Amino acid sequence: MSGAIAIPTASFAADAAAGAAAWTKEYPQSDGSPARSCVTCHGRDLTKPGRHAVTNKAIEPLAPSVDPQRLTDQAKVEKWLLRNCRWTLGRECTSDEKADFISYIETQ
Repeated sequence: MSGAIAIPTASFAADAAAGAAAWTKEYPQSDGSPARSCVTCHGRDLTKPGRHAVTNKAIEPLAPSVDPQRLTDQAKVEKWLLRNCRWTLGRECTSDEKADFISYIETQ
């Protein structure tokens, strides 16, 4: 986990497989718009750029193997998890979900 943010593990254990499953899971939207997943904008291959589904803005690859600076700024990670969980899941992610997502992204 060199260079990545520290995730407290006393209360939970991060699970990359659970993060991968949640990454591709489609979440229904309360406003009736099409279901979303993390794949909607970031894609399945985190070594490649993504594209925001609404704004069409390019998203740099999330994979630390491509960009070693990914996941190194805890404030940025928290900001984007808050924003993206609300937009995709329709709510804030739990601590366990955040840890699972980060664990999955770290494997890429």
